[in-house]
Amino acid sequence: MLRTARCLLLPLSAVVFLAACGSESTDTAKADKQPAAVQTPKVEQQPEMASGLLTRPGWTYSKQAVAAANPLAAEVGQSILAAGGNALDAAIAAQLVLNLVEPQSSGIGGGAFLLSWKEGELIAWDGRETAPAATTPNLFLDEEGKPLPFMAGVTSGKSVGVPGLLKMLQAAHKTHGQLAWQDLFQPAILLAKEGFAISPRLHLLLDKDPKLRNNPAARAYYYQPDGSALPVGHLLKNPAMAAIFTQIAKEGADAFYHGAIAKSIVAAVNQAKLPGKMERSDLANYLPLAREALCGNWQEYQVCGFPPPSSGQLAIMQLLGILDQVENPATASEESFYTAEGLHQYLAASNLAFADRALYVADPEFVEAPANSWLSLINPAYLQERASKIGEGFQGVAQAGKPENFKSSYALQPEQPEYGTSHLSVIDAQGNGIAMTSSIEQAFGSRIFVDGGTGLAGGFFLNNQLTDFAFKPEDEQGKPVANRVEAGKRPRSSMSPTLVFSNPANELVASLGSPGGAAIIHFTAKTLLGSLGWQLAPQEAIELPNMASFNSTASLLETKGFSAAMKAGLEAKGYQLQERDLTSGIQMLLVTPQGILGGADPRREGWVAGE
Repeated sequence: MLRTARCLLLPLSAVVFLAACGSESTDTAKADKQPAAVQTPKVEQQPEMASGLLTRPGWTYSKQAVAAANPLAAEVGQSILAAGGNALDAAIAAQLVLNLVEPQSSGIGGGAFLLSWKEGELIAWDGRETAPAATTPNLFLDEEGKPLPFMAGVTSGKSVGVPGLLKMLQAAHKTHGQLAWQDLFQPAILLAKEGFAISPRLHLLLDKDPKLRNNPAARAYYYQPDGSALPVGHLLKNPAMAAIFTQIAKEGADAFYHGAIAKSIVAAVNQAKLPGKMERSDLANYLPLAREALCGNWQEYQVCGFPPPSSGQLAIMQLLGILDQVENPATASEESFYTAEGLHQYLAASNLAFADRALYVADPEFVEAPANSWLSLINPAYLQERASKIGEGFQGVAQAGKPENFKSSYALQPEQPEYGTSHLSVIDAQGNGIAMTSSIEQAFGSRIFVDGGTGLAGGFFLNNQLTDFAFKPEDEQGKPVANRVEAGKRPRSSMSPTLVFSNPANELVASLGSPGGAAIIHFTAKTLLGSLGWQLAPQEAIELPNMASFNSTASLLETKGFSAAMKAGLEAKGYQLQERDLTSGIQMLLVTPQGILGGADPRREGWVAGE
């Protein structure tokens, strides 16, 4: 059986060569299907905008593999494994590189959820940001008591939570790491000093972002004098990050949470337009958590993910579990699933899962689990009762259920936008595994760019994770929303790092996850269905067309991913459909008798490296 860590407060008391990444793996698992062409997103429920499709062949490695959102990060992770590091070491080094090459998605100014599996022990490391101590539930209300416009909240000091990434990574490293902490920083330091070529995706996001140029430091660093974004291929160095990483490598994570770096973060937050209320004590007092992973049975597997404050694992297991309980389920094969009836079952099940998410899920230090256990939401008897709500067609906006007749004292949270994030997966030669999803929330987070007090060019972005809280803390009757803002609280998330084990759980089968805001839940569930359910190679499963529903009147289908007959069939069942990009960024590693099969989403710049 899995040994999992109970929730604990964790106070924190040889150079690896940067590998080249110009060639693809020799062994491939070819994907027959190509995803639809991607258009510019038009709704707020999108993750980062699309940047076109990149051909991905699929990969096969016999020993170990790293899947990350950028080729440089994946290759650095592999170089760490080759130097004798384990899965966690590789993940840390890869994440530091992502801070440089994919700054719009994650970094030291944000947080992460990390599942670490080593020698039979599974720990869910919570590095989610927290609300500063001076925060009140009215954080995002104006003087008249009305919610601020969403983007006004995002691009303000109010949105910045206390970053948790570095303290969490250091705590995890002390428990499961192998190489010296300082060695894991050397590839990122080298890259920051010598520079890297701006990728097409980073260029496009810089070019199209309507807010980033308003920050003088970001404008000076990422844009040319005429205001145009630095071009694709431009060699971008980051002296500020080289200095910051060098200090943290030498002094540990505390160097970030104290001294000049902490001072620069607090000043930037409190001097922003619509300032926040962060103090240096908020940074000094941040504590990562080691939580018990939330695991559930699905088919012949045990699927493990993150418990609240993430809503991802609960929603994924509800969705898959409800589909298994439907009479004549359409999940048996890809052919039966991608029909009007199959998509109807999926969208209806997802609406039921998102209804529960909106009512129940929040930071477990602040709210009670229904029926005193989050597992009540994925109990087979409860899922069978929820499946009975699925009719012949669209049933309207779903209502939350009552596991074991539990009556909630909270109000429903209206759906609001979620964005960004990055995911990486690692499986090493010893069978240890990592699934980590990290985030600064929106693309470029709060758009607050800091140099850590170095006075050098470059730096990092601060998150806007507090906008994941409900802007309205209560409903019209004064009933509180579970996911309202409170001091020290961690906002609800959809991040869904996932490790899958054989059942009984004794061997690691897969590591996967995705960016994409609330749609992470759908991207991950679809990939589990395709790979483990329908026995597709990871690359094939990732490239299947995306769909999403957030329990509203409209359902989303990936542009050009669905036939006219399927869409007409859904409309005949009462569905209102909107075609959108649904720009997933899934990474997946799957252990098979043939080796470790890897897949990376062609909708972004993901890559798999290994040996």
